[in-house]
Amino acid sequence: MTKSLPAFPYHPHPVATGSVVAADGVLCVCCGTVRGYVYAGPVYAVAEPEGRLCPWCIADGSAAARYGAHFCAGAVGDDAPREVLLAIAERTPGFSAWQDPQWLLHCGDGAAFLGRVGAAELADRPDAVEAMRREITGWGWPTERTEHYLGSLDKDGQPTAYLFRCRVCSAHLATSDFT
Repeated sequence: MTKSLPAFPYHPHPVATGSVVAADGVLCVCCGTVRGYVYAGPVYAVAEPEGRLCPWCIADGSAAARYGAHFCAGAVGDDAPREVLLAIAERTPGFSAWQDPQWLLHCGDGAAFLGRVGAAELADRPDAVEAMRREITGWGWPTERTEHYLGSLDKDGQPTAYLFRCRVCSAHLATSDFT
């Protein structure tokens, strides 16, 4: 069993976020290898693979090439080069969300996904809270409703937030969703 995962610059801790899980004896449907870890996040493909993918096949792009797959529903934020968008979509483990998860962009690059968070985890990240406040303002909600929503964010429930960190300026960013 392989112990060391490939590096994912845009998703530095995929085991901690639950996007990659330990799986002894599970064969990767793409490479046919038992690696000790499998991908547990979303796969967007015309014909989804009939089995589990290993993180190595995501990292090297072979899973995306073989299945015409991507692992992120889309990216929002600052403009980023096509290579960045492709790296996030095709060579980075995605994450599960209540709706289609959106990858945040900032400073012309993709942000690093850090995981699901609630109001308690956001308390020490006012930059992320402000980013969400701006997003919610765009929904047309009154201030009281916005503040109530921000205060009700739940890491393990809903509504929930998804925390990112800009790889250029280190600002924390967040987006949220609910059913």
